[in-house]
Amino acid sequence: MNRKKAVVSLGHNALGYTTTEQWDAVKVTAAALADLVEAGYQLTITHSNGPQISMIHKAMTVLRRLYAGYTPAPMCVCSAMSQGYVGYDIQNSLKAELLSRGISKTVATILTQVTVDPYDEAFYEPTKMIGRHMSLEDAEVEIRKGNYVKEEPGKGFRRIIAAPKPIDIVEIEAIRTLAEAGQIVIACGGGGIPVIEQKHALKGASAVIEKDAIAGKLAASLEADRLIILTSVPNVFQDFGTPQAKPLSALSVAEAQKMMEDGQFGEGTMLPKIEAAIAYLSANKEGNVLITSLESVNDALHGRAGTVITA
Repeated sequence: MNRKKAVVSLGHNALGYTTTEQWDAVKVTAAALADLVEAGYQLTITHSNGPQISMIHKAMTVLRRLYAGYTPAPMCVCSAMSQGYVGYDIQNSLKAELLSRGISKTVATILTQVTVDPYDEAFYEPTKMIGRHMSLEDAEVEIRKGNYVKEEPGKGFRRIIAAPKPIDIVEIEAIRTLAEAGQIVIACGGGGIPVIEQKHALKGASAVIEKDAIAGKLAASLEADRLIILTSVPNVFQDFGTPQAKPLSALSVAEAQKMMEDGQFGEGTMLPKIEAAIAYLSANKEGNVLITSLESVNDALHGRAGTVITA
């Protein structure tokens, strides 16, 4: 069978928010991914890690407060940890689901680094909240260390970090080699570990990369036939959240850009997904993007749900 190459981007609802929630969530996610395999797709999978990286960061910070001999874990290390344990759960659940359907396929996770520009404007205007809620005193300590904090009224203060644009996927050749060998690959989890090139070395950056942005770049780099973005809604909507909300079954890049200009897409919700779709389709005009929910994958494959975006 000539399988279609697809990059699948998984959102928060595919993983849950705690370790135990994740064990249950990935079983549902594995079933949806197995449906795609049975439909003839060769998958490369990427995923979010917001709750997971926050949990790790909080745990390592508390460990440092309790035991003076420990040091806080840098964000790049927290990112690596989250990639490892999320990938572990996805690959094991997906492997088991495939075997239950009589499909024997290798599923592997690649710890992935992504280069960023140290002069990216995002480093001067960080936006991504991370970690625990802090008192004013703790927040002032963070500020003296050169970190950014933001108050959440009634809850306390939290660190905010940069979300720079991805430049290159360091392990792309390894990902491509495994994918071309017919293996299912989990890569660029949480947007990838952000690193800055310093001569011949890679130095971890105190940042996170938008997972939708890296999904678009990964799909373009692999020359995938399709980018599938699985989120919490079955379709892209016009006038979302209003009584006039209308599900859209198809969009062109020009139509999507016009809707962006009209402010139709939420900044932290649908907008990054549309931007990723446009970036991918700009590099691969023959491809297409499917945006739908995890629960609607089968319906979307048969044209009963989902929004398909084309160049």
